[in-house]
Parts: sequence; C-alpha cells; structure tokens
Amino acid sequence: MEATRATAPTEPEQACPIAPVVDIVFSRWTTPILWCLNEYGRQRFVELERQITTISPKVLTQRLRQLERDGLIVRTYHPEIPPRVEYEISPLGRSLAPLFAHLAEWAATNLGKVEQARHDHDAKSAR
Repeated sequence: MEATRATAPTEPEQACPIAPVVDIVFSRWTTPILWCLNEYGRQRFVELERQITTISPKVLTQRLRQLERDGLIVRTYHPEIPPRVEYEISPLGRSLAPLFAHLAEWAATNLGKVEQARHDHDAKSAR
C-alpha cells in the first residue's frame, strides 16, 4: 500500500490567491456601491441610497466606511451648514472597472445559460 502524506490545512489565500480580492470586492453590497460610483461619479449618501434601493442606511454606512478603509473610495467632508459628505471611487477602486466590464459582458452572454441549467437541474430533481 502506498503511504499517504499528511498535509497541513492550506490557508484560503494560499490555495486560491484571488480569495482575498473576492472577499473585498464581491461582498454583498460592495459591488453595487462601487458600480454606482464608477458609473455615475461622485455621490452623496442619499443619492447612493436612491440608486441601491434595497440597502439599509446602517449597512450602507458600514460598507462605505469599509470601502474607504480599503482605499477603494474617497470620502470628502464639506464643513458647511448643513454639512455635506460626498463619496467617489478612488483610483484604486477605478482600477476594478475593467473587471466589472468583463463580468458584465460575461453576465450578458451567460446568465441565460445559468438560468437554463438551473431549470434543467430542478426539473430533473423533481422527477
């Protein structure tokens, strides 16, 4: 019998080098926020709320803070009465635009195929 070699568990980042990027960029609300800021430019909080209608103000605030911390957006505070805060995509965030464009192209080409595969699978499972 062949001896099996015991291996230590591999950290996700080592097993898949893009895992940290996926965690940063493709979390639940990050992609819509970055998409809006890339597509429509600088926006205030309420404008983002209007664009992404299903996000709560609390979650939007949390995601904006995290994106600012990650360097993907820039927050500009204008000390006027009333105070005004604007968000815009940073150059680092803008560097993701080709990735988003490629994913949008993939979606246009393939989401119908995914839906058909799901339908076929569910129909087969129902039998």
